[in-house]
Amino acid sequence: MDEKPIVVLTTASPEIAGEIARTLVERHLAACVNMSGVRSCYRWEGEFCDEEEVLLIIKTVEGKADAVTDAILAIHRYELPEILVLPVASGYGPYLQWLIGETTE
Repeated sequence: MDEKPIVVLTTASPEIAGEIARTLVERHLAACVNMSGVRSCYRWEGEFCDEEEVLLIIKTVEGKADAVTDAILAIHRYELPEILVLPVASGYGPYLQWLIGETTE
């Protein structure tokens, strides 16, 4: 494999999660984006927050990580969005090949 698969995690408001997912897939920055409703609890600027959000699980390749981050930041409305890049240690070979193919323009 020329590119190493990775997973990027972010959360967003329900209003913009779909826009982020669509943008990433349409631009071949991600092969697939799973979206799932989550409840996030955190402290922000000294206040406890309890929010309904959407978790985006973005499947892409290492070489696209910066472009994925830039695209998320361009759309996202949070002052400090969560963006975590995680390596994929292993997976089903044909799926990983498809993922790599979908992120190649």
